[in-house]
Amino acid sequence: MSELIQNSLPMPTKQRFAAAFRVVSRFSFWMQLALASTSGIALTFAVFSRSLSVATDNAAIGLSIFLAIVGMILACFRIFWTFRGRDLARRLQLPERELHPKKEEVIQALKIGLIVSFVGMLLAFITSEVSAIALLSKALAEPQGVAVYQRENVIRSLDILVVLANVNLIGTHLVGSLTSLGLLEWID
Repeated sequence: MSELIQNSLPMPTKQRFAAAFRVVSRFSFWMQLALASTSGIALTFAVFSRSLSVATDNAAIGLSIFLAIVGMILACFRIFWTFRGRDLARRLQLPERELHPKKEEVIQALKIGLIVSFVGMLLAFITSEVSAIALLSKALAEPQGVAVYQRENVIRSLDILVVLANVNLIGTHLVGSLTSLGLLEWID
């Protein structure tokens, strides 16, 4: 597959790569920012809407919220790193050659972003699986209609917000990893 991509794309000159790097970084930045913001809003609602006075017996949702917060921190770092990539692309387009970043510096920046995205995507995937399993086990624990009389067994919409936040985090890290991987493939 990579041979097909390499054969269809011309070898990048520094200026062509810098222009593509800037456009891709800008697109990636805004997509990641939109997805992470949606995830952050859903996660904020889930965290602050939980009743602190009532003890929840489902530790999986609490673990999911904690891991989602860690995933959000990774997403924030990834968005910052994408913004840094925009700066590298801008420096590549400067007319003074001594201000251009070295190829190794650009590759290193792309690799760090790729690693952070892969770790964040793995964490968000595991977290979404844990929260989905917790919701499923809560739904299967009681026969239909009984949950109305036992409030602790009701699946709350706030628990579903945790799943939504994690799915958006997967999308955030997927966009970051795809852009870094594509640029890395093109520069090598």
